[in-house]
Amino acid sequence: MKITPLFDRVLLKPDGDQFGRTSTGIILGSSSSDAPVFATVIACGNGKVEAGENLEMQVKIGDKVIYNKFAGTEILLDSVTHVIIKQTDILGIIE
Repeated sequence: MKITPLFDRVLLKPDGDQFGRTSTGIILGSSSSDAPVFATVIACGNGKVEAGENLEMQVKIGDKVIYNKFAGTEILLDSVTHVIIKQTDILGIIE
């Protein structure tokens, strides 16, 4: 299945193991932390027009980003969890 986000929305694929560990090696569940999440941009919308001004997308496909864990909507595509969020919910691009 293919999804193209609309307007200023971005489709992200969260990276690898997002679980934290204590100093003794105990793996913490994903709900035990409010830490931001790392992800890869899979698809982007075209931006949006707000107050007569064209707001372009600041991220592009392939960018590594960090976003708030509770932002967006999780969806399952081809048995892989993805997240659709607004561009403004992305905290930064990792270089």
